[in-house]
Amino acid sequence: MRILIAEDDSRLLTQLDSLLQQHGYSVDLADNGEHALYLLNEYAYDLAIIDIGLPKMDGFEVIRNARQEDIRCPVLILTARDRWQEKVEGLDAGADDYLTKPFHNEELLARVKALIRRASGQANPVIQFGPILLDTVAEEITVNDAPLELTAYEYKVMEYLMLNPQKVVSKTELTEHIYDQDFDLDSNVIEVFVGRLRKKLDPENSFKPIETLRGRGYRINRNL
Repeated sequence: MRILIAEDDSRLLTQLDSLLQQHGYSVDLADNGEHALYLLNEYAYDLAIIDIGLPKMDGFEVIRNARQEDIRCPVLILTARDRWQEKVEGLDAGADDYLTKPFHNEELLARVKALIRRASGQANPVIQFGPILLDTVAEEITVNDAPLELTAYEYKVMEYLMLNPQKVVSKTELTEHIYDQDFDLDSNVIEVFVGRLRKKLDPENSFKPIETLRGRGYRINRNL
């Protein structure tokens, strides 16, 4: 999953970047509102974490402009302010949830996961297709109740496919959502990850968990 963090406190920005990367997210950073809005218009994010008190353009304006541009990714606002009116203003601007500083890392991670799931139409933290079960809280995948050992990027690919079961996901889209923005989008590494996943998920080639739609991309097999 790819996340934008817009925060002008450099220490907090670094801490959030490190925290989310440790939990497998690809992260882009902005320290002012204008840059945040630019990134939102340029890239497809699974979530944006936006501080209200940004310089150049405050968080409210960033969110309003993004929604006017039909940018639909969920938005979690951060605020040091405890006035309920400002929380309401953020939600009315188009944010989906908020956290008041200071906050616990565990709460932020839980809200991030919940917002991404809901945006994909998955309210349940556990997603299942046939024998494959994805636990988004434990960040684990099992097949026929047996845990599967995956690399971080293999997990990211499978998580994205299972959170978007109605979509045909191109290699470019997968690359954009599991890597930072400076990664080479022409890389064929996604093909390698998908090939490994097929072997690990279905070593006997019996239920074919990942479909390839030639020239278009990949999709989880919805007939499992």
